[in-house]
Amino acid sequence: MARCIQLARNGMINAQPNPMVGAVIVCNKRIIGEGYHVRCGEGHAEVNACRSVRKEDEALLECSTIYVSLEPCSHYGKTPPCADLLISKKFKRCVVGCVDPFAKVKGRGIEKLREAGIEVEVGVLEEECKILNHRFMTFHAKQRPFVTLKWAESADGYMDGHVSNVYTQMLCHKRRAEHQAILVGKGTYLCDHPSLTTREWYGHSPKRYVVASSDCEIDSCFIHIVSTSVDNILARLYEDGVQSVLVEGGTHLLQSFIDSGLWDECYVEHGDVALNGSVRSPRMASGAELVERSTLFGHVVDKWVNKL
Repeated sequence: MARCIQLARNGMINAQPNPMVGAVIVCNKRIIGEGYHVRCGEGHAEVNACRSVRKEDEALLECSTIYVSLEPCSHYGKTPPCADLLISKKFKRCVVGCVDPFAKVKGRGIEKLREAGIEVEVGVLEEECKILNHRFMTFHAKQRPFVTLKWAESADGYMDGHVSNVYTQMLCHKRRAEHQAILVGKGTYLCDHPSLTTREWYGHSPKRYVVASSDCEIDSCFIHIVSTSVDNILARLYEDGVQSVLVEGGTHLLQSFIDSGLWDECYVEHGDVALNGSVRSPRMASGAELVERSTLFGHVVDKWVNKL
């Protein structure tokens, strides 16, 4: 199962909005096939694992165990049900990391396999498998996007000035590629005219949203949200099918998310130069936990998670 998780992470950029999934086929303690969900709309992990099996090993599938980090799907979407594939291959056993929270699956894949006579074990490295797809899990369990906050502040705690270096800027663009949408407030949009693209990293640029009053003229490449509350913003994003959103600014919008408690993780970059500016950085919530601190060419980057 640990190998399934390792494989699944390769789909971080291209699998979304589908979950990242890895699959490993084992016979007599030997791995005979493995795969992961590479790209949304293409074969799932189970399909790719079966395709990777050598022709001379195909007869072994009937006495093999397939390990999958997420419950095999049981419905027709862009691809046929993976549960049907496993049944057709006559697998002896299926080990599942965690149940799929998606309403069209949610235990039905497991039930289908058991009804076909396949032995199914559920919950191996369950927590790790859930964390792997925390964006997907949050969207379906809480009916809102997974929310990541991000800002860069000077050594004296100000945001109105250039802080990031070339390396932390690349890291920022990497995070953009890992989210389906990016959100900024009216002030950031009007003052900075941000492009919010992934030009310094591989992957598609996220959908661009801006929160502003109805009388504010917004460029057509941005999606305009007219709202006064975080709840309404998240409801709009959920309606649009956005599973993950990166909130990049400004201070007021970031603080609104922190104060509401409706956020999941936060990255704060601390520059090494004082700005003596006028715009103070947001205040972190008391219920937040610092889980990681790294240094990148003189700049410290802290990762916080919301424990409330």
